[in-house]
Amino acid sequence: MDRQPESVQGAEVAGETAGAAGGALDRRAELSEFLRTRRARLKPEDVGLPDYGRHRRVPGLRREELAQLAGVSVAYYTRLEQGNGRNVSAEVLGSIARALRLTDAEHAHLVHLAKPKAHKKKMSARTQQVRGALRQLLDGMEGIPAYVVGRRSDVLAWNRMAAALFGDWAELPPQERNWARMVFLLPEYRELFVTWDSKAADVVAHLRMDAGCHPDDPRLSALVGELSVKSAEFRRLWATHDVKEKSHGVKRLHHPLVGELTLSFETFRLPDDTEQSLVTYHAEPGSPSAEALRLLASWGTDAHRLRQEPKEV
Repeated sequence: MDRQPESVQGAEVAGETAGAAGGALDRRAELSEFLRTRRARLKPEDVGLPDYGRHRRVPGLRREELAQLAGVSVAYYTRLEQGNGRNVSAEVLGSIARALRLTDAEHAHLVHLAKPKAHKKKMSARTQQVRGALRQLLDGMEGIPAYVVGRRSDVLAWNRMAAALFGDWAELPPQERNWARMVFLLPEYRELFVTWDSKAADVVAHLRMDAGCHPDDPRLSALVGELSVKSAEFRRLWATHDVKEKSHGVKRLHHPLVGELTLSFETFRLPDDTEQSLVTYHAEPGSPSAEALRLLASWGTDAHRLRQEPKEV
């Protein structure tokens, strides 16, 4: 029998939870794999348990050890790790989260997977709109690259400085204005982010968080399936089940026109629509990065055209 190429096999494995049936992620499988991967990263000594040096067939804590730490029966925890989160209480999930040393984002993700909200399915189909006043705010933020990101890491709106820094997203079809697509499928973004691996991991962790909130979203499922087929790096990162909320930090970029920049970013979740966030980038005053941003601002809309022109030899 003919063997499929390894890359195709890997894509099929990664895509099993991408919702082949009904265009939805398999919530039970997501819950099972999330708990298994969190348990696998802990060692007995990490949680104060003795390690008698016995051979372990799998990495990390055993189910009975985790159940002991969480104060539940082994049978109960086993059912939960098999994807059966029905009727589990918030208190039990909290005990398991503490036993697994989960971050706040991971704890929230566990709750979303184990106790999904009934209204999420309707919300998944809703088209996201950016308020006119918010677009005006973006346009008024002179010298500050800023954009609005929504569900599935879709870029919904941006200002002139964001286009100068990241590229003119207006030239992309709306369905391709997505951070996951751009980071994993467009070569120029590998060159733009100095620590591309870190950016890629963040994008996938944010997408995982969204998947936990909206497992019934067919567009998200299709996105995961497409990236699983087209990118080995995406498949590897998706399989880790790491989750992360968008927050703040520092990114280093290498812009084709102004060179290297070190920029701080801040993420502001909108109070009237928690599925949209305003993201801004800024440089330390008086730094070379601030001067580079000022130069980009002076070029304005010409910056994207200039970065695409062939360099003279």
